[in-house]
Amino acid sequence: MRTSEVVSAWRKILRGEAPSLSIEITRECPLKCPGCYAYDAGHLGGGVTLRELRDLKGLPLVEGILDVVDRFKPLHLSLVGGDPLVRYRELEQLIPLLLGRGIHVQLVTSAFRPFPLRWTHEAHMNVVVSIDGLQPEHDLRRTPATYKRILANIAGHQITIHCTITGQMMKRPGYLDEFLSFWAPKTEVKKIWFSLFTPQIGDDLPEMLKPHERKQAISDMMRLRKEYQKLDMPEGLIRQFASPPASPAECVFALTTKTISADLETVISPCQFGGKPDCQSCGCIASMGLAAVAEHKLGGVLPVGAIFKASIRVGRARSKPAIQTPVGTDFRILQ
Repeated sequence: MRTSEVVSAWRKILRGEAPSLSIEITRECPLKCPGCYAYDAGHLGGGVTLRELRDLKGLPLVEGILDVVDRFKPLHLSLVGGDPLVRYRELEQLIPLLLGRGIHVQLVTSAFRPFPLRWTHEAHMNVVVSIDGLQPEHDLRRTPATYKRILANIAGHQITIHCTITGQMMKRPGYLDEFLSFWAPKTEVKKIWFSLFTPQIGDDLPEMLKPHERKQAISDMMRLRKEYQKLDMPEGLIRQFASPPASPAECVFALTTKTISADLETVISPCQFGGKPDCQSCGCIASMGLAAVAEHKLGGVLPVGAIFKASIRVGRARSKPAIQTPVGTDFRILQ
C-alpha cells in the first residue's frame, strides 16, 4: 500500500466514511460453482438469496452505480457479482465514467466472455480472473468458463489471476506448484493471488481445509513466492493466514470497506461473505493483506492497525451511520 493511499484512506475514516466499496452489480452468473459464497442461502442474511434479489439492467444500472459511487466517494471500487460480464454492455459505458472520477476500479470475473482490451491497460484498473485450480478440476467446477475459453478471452490483456485454495487441492502434493508453472509463464498474466477457502459456521464441505492442509498451503506459498515472481504475495501477508482476524470487528479490511448487493440497496454483513463466516478459518487475501499492513509499526513503535482502529472510533463518533459494514473483494488496496 502506498503512503498516499494510507493518508487518503485515513482521512475518509476520520470522517466516518469507508475508503473502499464493493458492489455486486448483478445477481446473474452463468456458472454454478460448488461452495460459492455469493449464492449461499445466508449470504444476504437469510431472508432472500442473491438469485432472488431484484437487480438492474441498462441505463438504470449505470445511473444507479454512479449514484452509489458519488454518494460514498470510494478510493477503491470492486465490481463483483454474480459475474459482472453478464452486464458487459453496461460496463462498457460505466468503466470510463468511473475511471474519470479518479477511482481505482477492480473487476472480478470468470472471463466466460470477451471484454474490451483497453480495460486491462488502464492505469487505475485491475481485471481479476477467478480460476479454480488446474484444468480438469476447474473445467468441471466452472463450465462454461473453461480454460480454453479463458485463454481465448484474455489474449492480449494484462490480468490478475486469483485462485482459492481448497481442501481438494491440498490433498495432492505439488498442486500449487503445478498451477503456477502453467499460469506464471503466460504473457497475459501480470500477477497471481491465492486465497484460502472460507466456510460459513457449521459448514461441512470438501472445499474446507483441515488444519494440517492450511499449514501446508501457507508453507507452500512461502516457498513459491520466491520461485515465481508473479505470485504477488508478500511474506507478511502469507503469514497472516496462520492467525486470521478473530472477527469482523478485528478485521481492518472489513472495517474499512462497504459492500452492497445487486439491488444497490442491500448492505452485506458482517463481511463480503455475508451470513455467518467462520473467521477462524478465514482465507480472504484482502483481509490478510490489510492485517499485514496493520501489523506494521510506524517508526518501529506504533502499529498502523492501532491508528486505523482509533480513527474508526473517531469517525463513528463524528458520522452516522458508522463504518460498520463489510469487506469487499477489492484487492487493489494491497498495492
